[in-house]
Amino acid sequence: MRRPLIVILGLGVVAVWLWGFGGAEQIARMAATAQRDVQNAMAGALRALRAGETGALLSLWGLCFAYGFVHAAGPGHGKLVIGGYGAGTRVGAGRLAGLAVISSLAQAASAVLLVYAAVLVLGWGREQMTGVADDILAPLSYAMIAGVGLWLVIRGIRSLRPVHDHAHTGDGAVCSTCGHAHGPTAEQAAAVHSWRDAVILIGSIAMRPCTGALFLLILTWRFGIDWVGIVGAFVMGIGTAAITVMVAFAAVGFRESALQLVSNAAFGRTLGWVQVIAGGFVATLSLQFVISSL
Repeated sequence: MRRPLIVILGLGVVAVWLWGFGGAEQIARMAATAQRDVQNAMAGALRALRAGETGALLSLWGLCFAYGFVHAAGPGHGKLVIGGYGAGTRVGAGRLAGLAVISSLAQAASAVLLVYAAVLVLGWGREQMTGVADDILAPLSYAMIAGVGLWLVIRGIRSLRPVHDHAHTGDGAVCSTCGHAHGPTAEQAAAVHSWRDAVILIGSIAMRPCTGALFLLILTWRFGIDWVGIVGAFVMGIGTAAITVMVAFAAVGFRESALQLVSNAAFGRTLGWVQVIAGGFVATLSLQFVISSL
């Protein structure tokens, strides 16, 4: 019992520092500075690649990974979705980590589709593409994530109903008074999964492509080395996934630590409250992002 409490208290201290003492703003500034530095280095690596310098290609792709990593280290919607869903839903760590990787790669794919649709069909430049990504796709993505949060809240509330005024004993057994179980057991909840959940999560993350990937893809298209930029965009996605996978494991660890503090009889109700709290947090923070991005 002591270990789950330590995990929960530790995460609580981190949350207070992030949102109560300006930790999130500090991380955001550091991540933005690092992204600019890496982006400048990427431009230099592209020049070296055009000049035929040895090792320039591997250097560029290494910088792409670094950009994806520092991009994900700042406040972002991918971590919010994966963390909130993992905390509020009884999904396994491996499955959630897989969703994190697929979502990051899907975000890279959306950058490739946006750039080549824009330059080949619409004749757009970098400013127009980044404008669409930041002014239209970002608010839509955050709005979808807020919807994910509200969906978790609703699902949690539903799992808390109906509220009965009679005693119920037995772990997940059917109640003799009302004729149904008062909540799933840990084993039942762990078996729940849905491809619709995966589609919603991946879509909400992939809708907003990474600005760094747009920058890279446009430059490599202009230089006539399209494949270098496309591979680099997916390498960025892998760098982003390195952070979101860690968030996935942290979210599952928090959830399981919290659930270890309750008995099986109270498992369903506790998981319902965790869904309500996690969903409310995701929805609130996402709506703040929507407002700030308008």
